[in-house]
Amino acid sequence: MSHTALIPSHRKPRRNASKTALRAGVAGGVLSTIAVAGAAGPAQAEPVTQTIEMPTITAGLSTAVAASAEATQQVALDLETQAHEEAAATTAAKAAKKAKAEAVRKAEAKKKAEAAAEAKAKEEAAERASRSAARTTLSASTGSSSSASATTSAATTSYTSTATGSAASIVAFAQAQVGDAYVPGGTGPNSWDCSGLVQAAYRTVGVDLPRVSQSQSTAGTQVSLSNLQPGDILYWGGAGSAYHVGIYVGGGQFVGAQNSSTGVVQRSLDYDMPTGAVRVL
Repeated sequence: MSHTALIPSHRKPRRNASKTALRAGVAGGVLSTIAVAGAAGPAQAEPVTQTIEMPTITAGLSTAVAASAEATQQVALDLETQAHEEAAATTAAKAAKKAKAEAVRKAEAKKKAEAAAEAKAKEEAAERASRSAARTTLSASTGSSSSASATTSAATTSYTSTATGSAASIVAFAQAQVGDAYVPGGTGPNSWDCSGLVQAAYRTVGVDLPRVSQSQSTAGTQVSLSNLQPGDILYWGGAGSAYHVGIYVGGGQFVGAQNSSTGVVQRSLDYDMPTGAVRVL
């Protein structure tokens, strides 16, 4: 036996070499297996491909959700717009109904006013006709004294007023129209009704009187028939409801557009005594 046979360090390298070879073989087998598995891996990669496609599916779903949200918002806007339109239509319908009712009310009021004015005009015409008939009867009953009446009438017409100022202008205008025709509604220059003549006479001095006799009978201060002055307005009937007017020219006489038979005349107050008088000047 060698003198070194019992030394362990001289035998271990051989055992270690064998183990190392064994381990190397095992490691080589494992690496080969891994290499084979790695080589076979690409042929079985389809599940991995499906996993990669998931983001595409998620993006499409996100787009669909956004489109659905936009459609829902549009529907809400459409409903809100429809509600506003319906509210506006309801308001417009109410306004139109109110305007129509107001127009109908105004039309009815206008119709009533026109009917009242027409009735008033007819009443005034009837009163004038009645007054004319009464005068005609009076004239016929006094036919036996026609010559005296003619003389009196001539004397009356020839009376010259002593009025001055604005009253003189009014009297002069009224007397200048004596002999003109009487026409209902006439305002000159050659035909008159009673209130049209009075209104025109006062207009010569810048006084704008109402058009009808009813209003003219209250256009000034009421005065007594015993205290008349030239230019005073005489009226027949009640104050505010007079059916005839004339102008006092002084000397107990007046000028007036009497009726279609006589036209514009100048007569004594005794010919047709007025009810009252008003003073405008």
